[in-house]
Amino acid sequence: MEEKRVDRYKVNKFKVILYIFLILLITLGLIVLWSRFISTSGLKVKEYKIVNNTLPDSFYGFKIIHFSDVHYGKTTDKHALKKIVDKINLINPDLVLFTGDLIDKDTDITDKLITELTSLLNKINAKNGKYAIKGNHDYSSDSFLEIMENSDFTILENSYDLIYNDINDYIYLGGLSSSIKSELDFEKTLDYFKQENVNKDIFSIIMMHEPDNIDELLNINDNVSMVLSGHSHGGQIRLPIIGPLGKINGAIKYPNEYYKVNNTKLYVSSGIGTTTYPFRFMNKPSINFYRLYNK
Repeated sequence: MEEKRVDRYKVNKFKVILYIFLILLITLGLIVLWSRFISTSGLKVKEYKIVNNTLPDSFYGFKIIHFSDVHYGKTTDKHALKKIVDKINLINPDLVLFTGDLIDKDTDITDKLITELTSLLNKINAKNGKYAIKGNHDYSSDSFLEIMENSDFTILENSYDLIYNDINDYIYLGGLSSSIKSELDFEKTLDYFKQENVNKDIFSIIMMHEPDNIDELLNINDNVSMVLSGHSHGGQIRLPIIGPLGKINGAIKYPNEYYKVNNTKLYVSSGIGTTTYPFRFMNKPSINFYRLYNK
């Protein structure tokens, strides 16, 4: 009797271990499927209220859309991008800003793909213009410049522009290259502030692909109002409390969605697509929506 009881105990213990293993295996499988097919689809709009007393009155309520890291051809296709374009147009932005990585470096760039992207991005409407900078993946071919210019985007590469909302009022917009694939020229981008008889307290936005470059930027000019960035994807895989499970070069120090660095607000887009591995977890594709106010 004692031996039977021991044998039954061993069998039951084995069954419990087997059940636990199967439950863990099924759970892991569901998480992988969720991360691959559910978390990489849809779109989250992150809305931010920006208050800065240097903003001209005519810009009160000004709307900016910031999107990044499409990585077209990975987990983002024409159907997903069309929904994003429709969402942007529904918001009716004054300004649209793209902070790099349009096509994934591993995507086969065909004439069909170029036509698709150009057609979709051309449908984005913005009253005061559409601007873009290169991400590190955008240096893989000349297609980025062709697509963006034919979609009415102005490329800012170590350069700047002034965004007018009426004949007298304007804000500053600068754009930097990718520090992974090119040389950053802060001096050239900030050339406006070296001129005489200009408003050096102007409301200013800098677009940079890699957020960790903000420290070098602010060492040169610490009077920048906002910096908009991408690259980190928010880690793609995020866990409660821990945050991003992995960090990449260029977004080691600033991988998350918001930081205040000195007096400058840094917003890091979590992006739309994926790269390296086609998974997202607790980190849906997203775009940023900023409303500007001066009080």
